[in-house]
Amino acid sequence: MIKNYAIAQLDEVDGVPCPCGTSRRAFREVEGAVASMHLVDISQDSRVHYHKGMTEIYVVLEGEGEIELDGERFPVKPLTAIYLKPGCRHRAVGNLRILNVPVPPFDPEDEWFDD
Repeated sequence: MIKNYAIAQLDEVDGVPCPCGTSRRAFREVEGAVASMHLVDISQDSRVHYHKGMTEIYVVLEGEGEIELDGERFPVKPLTAIYLKPGCRHRAVGNLRILNVPVPPFDPEDEWFDD
């Protein structure tokens, strides 16, 4: 029987490298999931990237810095929320920890770079 729920302790999920730093990804494998949930520690050398089919919602949990969106920078601090449509070139800058909600669930094949 398929369960109607899933639980993840994000700080216990193994981190994997991503363009922004290190991501702990949950719910990608949940059957029928419409989103996944990532705890991301932003690195100082985060790379500008974009997605062709994925929307992302970021919520800053810790730290202060900037978010770069299509070449413009905006200040961010805890509880700043950012909505990223497909095609938006983006990266976070600073010592930040964020929650990232990709919709649909994250697909590594939908990660693109201009360089």
